[in-house]
Amino acid sequence: MKLTLKEHRRFEALIRKYKRNKKVKEMRNYIQHGSISTYDHVKSVALLSYFLNHRFHLGARDRVLIAGAVLHDFYLYDWHKNRGHYHGFNHPEIACKNAVNYFNVDNNVQGIIKSHMWPLTLTKVPHTREAWIVCLADKLIALKETLHGLKLF
Repeated sequence: MKLTLKEHRRFEALIRKYKRNKKVKEMRNYIQHGSISTYDHVKSVALLSYFLNHRFHLGARDRVLIAGAVLHDFYLYDWHKNRGHYHGFNHPEIACKNAVNYFNVDNNVQGIIKSHMWPLTLTKVPHTREAWIVCLADKLIALKETLHGLKLF
């Protein structure tokens, strides 16, 4: 997966405010899959989402796509210690509330966050191209992290 220099610069400009945010950095403290932190996971999902959008000319809005990708797992807890509350089903709503509270995200970004676990969350079907891209990228990255424990970033 290789971005052009122009694409890389645009990606870095879009993700910069999230990478600098104290609450986003807190995701470094939580493990997502294997030994991969939630922070590294969402950065990888953002990068793959951006790459897919540009390589396949999908026409998604980059700002919305990156916001949704970075914030899709913005739940801020160790899900391994809280297994009793059905993390897979409930964390999209928690992440969405945090995204609204800390970043005042719009309905488009909220839709990405709420639907990224589809088809597990059967009634939360992605409705925009950005939501479909993040949903797919999240599944691919999660599979890679779970099977290989490798980072893309």
